[in-house]
Amino acid sequence: MEKSKVAIITGAGQGIGLEIARKLLEQGGKVVLNDVEKGLVEESVATLSRMNSGSIIGCSGDAASQETVEEMVQLALSTFGRVDQVVANAGITLFGSFLDYSREDFREVMRVNQEGTFFLVQAAARVMKEQEEGGSILLTSSVTGHQSHENLAAYAMSKAASEMLAKNLVLELAPLGIRVNTIAPGATLTERTTSDPEYAATWSKLTPTGRPASTVDIAEAAAFLLSDAARHITGQTMIIDGGWTAVSPSPYS
Repeated sequence: MEKSKVAIITGAGQGIGLEIARKLLEQGGKVVLNDVEKGLVEESVATLSRMNSGSIIGCSGDAASQETVEEMVQLALSTFGRVDQVVANAGITLFGSFLDYSREDFREVMRVNQEGTFFLVQAAARVMKEQEEGGSILLTSSVTGHQSHENLAAYAMSKAASEMLAKNLVLELAPLGIRVNTIAPGATLTERTTSDPEYAATWSKLTPTGRPASTVDIAEAAAFLLSDAARHITGQTMIIDGGWTAVSPSPYS
């Protein structure tokens, strides 16, 4: 079991990000947990502190802003002394038909999903370079970066970009011992998706394994890619979707 790795996780107030934080704490790690909603940060930190008191600290704020990125990195350094892992999980989905999509929505999706990811990884990688002990970075993409999904052109574009970022960074970061990979979750039961009473039933029918993913399913895969067990894996995307992209039936069909 890996001990005392320090991770920064964005978009972790609930859902997949929160479950990844829980998993890393279970493995003996330390976590800086971020979410744009201060209340979620406080609630999640309080809950997870019962597992490992002193091993988690919260940082509320917009993960795409320079100020929040700098604050997260400095919190990790001042509280735990280093940065070993990063999970760039924060993202937004703004649905809309392509023909009617607004510039404002497009820019916001790209600001959070692309700009936020890029500059968090940059800031963390600079610290990892100085530490001279390598590190592991994980980006959160989506199956929509692989298969078309109605009303998600901008979102899908942003997620495909994250996967290319991970692949491209192999050139610059692998020589520093820093690995960068991506997970692409499919339909997953979270607080957001289960607000739709038809979600679980619909995706159980569409998913070859017979059910949508749980957040634990995603967190287990994420923890593996972050760990030393995946030490020879970098620049890759792991699709976690119960086989959906192999057949790709649409929920609208």
